[in-house]
Amino acid sequence: MILKLKEKLYGINLTSYERKNYSMPKKEDFAILNKIRELEKRKLSLRDKEVVKLIRTQLEKNWRAPLIEFLNKFLKKYEK
Repeated sequence: MILKLKEKLYGINLTSYERKNYSMPKKEDFAILNKIRELEKRKLSLRDKEVVKLIRTQLEKNWRAPLIEFLNKFLKKYEK
């Protein structure tokens, strides 16, 4: 219920997935999500899409798992 009030206050509607999985305690979290959505509408390079996707995962309640997955892929890319 508090999240719905914040949505109204900050003028952004969350999807059901976002409501369930994202931690949105601060106004800045809504600003971040708004900027992510704006970027996702644009024609981004593959690398930039990956970065935006990673940034989006940082709003998740369990943000560490996707970050570890990303870092593992990154490490694998640069293995000797």
